[in-house]
Amino acid sequence: QVQLVESGGGLVQPGGSLRLSCAVSGDIDSVHVMGWYRQAPGKERELVASGASPDTTNYADSVKGRFTISRDNTKNTMYLQMNSLKPEDTAVYYCNAREFTPGGGVYDYWGQGTQVTVSS
Repeated sequence: QVQLVESGGGLVQPGGSLRLSCAVSGDIDSVHVMGWYRQAPGKERELVASGASPDTTNYADSVKGRFTISRDNTKNTMYLQMNSLKPEDTAVYYCNAREFTPGGGVYDYWGQGTQVTVSS
């Protein structure tokens, strides 16, 4: 079992910055990939950024150059630094952890989500 808790969301003006945090607990050694997803009202959930050891990262085209994913292993915490925020970044952001099952499948763990609103 893996537990994920997001925090750091809020209301910011366009051009502002936020840093989201994801506290990870449980059987963290089973996790192979972690990332951030977001879902806006009326839209499907989309990948924002993901990372795997040692230095592999992926970013959605819409956030490249503005968002940075990172992890502090000493605190078992993953971060998403968001700069130059735009109104279209408004969404609920979810922390994700993926593990591979013995049968060759995958299992995803999700946090409860944190709201990010970018508006004047």
